[in-house]
Amino acid sequence: MGCRQVRAVTAPGNEGSIRFHQRLGFDVSAPMPSYNGARQTKVIFTRSLDQDRNRFDQVCEAGAMISIDDFLYYVDDALEAMVRIVSELGDDLANRRPDVPGANSPFAILTHCLGVMEYWGGEVVAGRAIVRDRAAEFRATGRVAELTDRAQRARQQLRADIAALDPFGPPRGSPHVSDATLPLARTQGGALLHIYEELAQHRGQLEITRDVLRARVGW
Repeated sequence: MGCRQVRAVTAPGNEGSIRFHQRLGFDVSAPMPSYNGARQTKVIFTRSLDQDRNRFDQVCEAGAMISIDDFLYYVDDALEAMVRIVSELGDDLANRRPDVPGANSPFAILTHCLGVMEYWGGEVVAGRAIVRDRAAEFRATGRVAELTDRAQRARQQLRADIAALDPFGPPRGSPHVSDATLPLARTQGGALLHIYEELAQHRGQLEITRDVLRARVGW
């Protein structure tokens, strides 16, 4: 069954020890004569470990790690930075790929990030059925104005998708079998961390891609 209670003792005159244990949350008894033999008066400290378990459960139930608004603040920061980059590049440069094997265009990188938000927020967290062609995201081309409009809609949809978030609960959708045992797919909170992970790393990729494309045209 495990340990349920912690106990300690000290002499009644040991005020430093008494104050120390009180700060740790121990209950302090009145002096108890003959506690450990004749003329052995002691003060007894007790603390229930069930109190700690209950406190941990309350934190879990509250999902107190980070609020939805705070999470969306970081999402917005990354998303707005990427939207700003593709907007500054314009339709021509935003659809170009750096002359590096495996490189992606700024347009494709942002398109992929929107796909991440829709799938992990919409299907994995909210349980909406999402038809996603991940490979096609990296081949995407188009007008920047249309992509930035999509980014704004994606942000609004993500807020709706995570409104009923249960951070420690299992996904409402069905993650890909290859992800099922990973932290990103075990809980809804894990899926949100994965969304931000993807946005943060692709923001950095997009910044480097922008610099390479600008250098190539002498910007």
